[in-house]
Amino acid sequence: MAVINKKVWREYFEEIMSGRKKLELRLADFGVREGDTLVLEEWDKDKKEYTGRKTEVVATYILKTKGQAFWPPEEVEKYGFQIIQFESKKL
Repeated sequence: MAVINKKVWREYFEEIMSGRKKLELRLADFGVREGDTLVLEEWDKDKKEYTGRKTEVVATYILKTKGQAFWPPEEVEKYGFQIIQFESKKL
């Protein structure tokens, strides 16, 4: 399994640390596989520097959109994508 370092803006890092944010939307310009460890390093976009805080998470599911055929390109252009995070309801 690979270890991959990535920057995360401060506001998103806080959401990850609180447990509220459990997903990332990323440009697919790097390889990642289920089971890989992501070292998420907090980045201050205004100061353009790392804050020194980081956390490790494990990739459990990856969905790539390149070449997807779910929707016609004109609908994707018109509406874009939305990422929906969900958890099972306790019944």
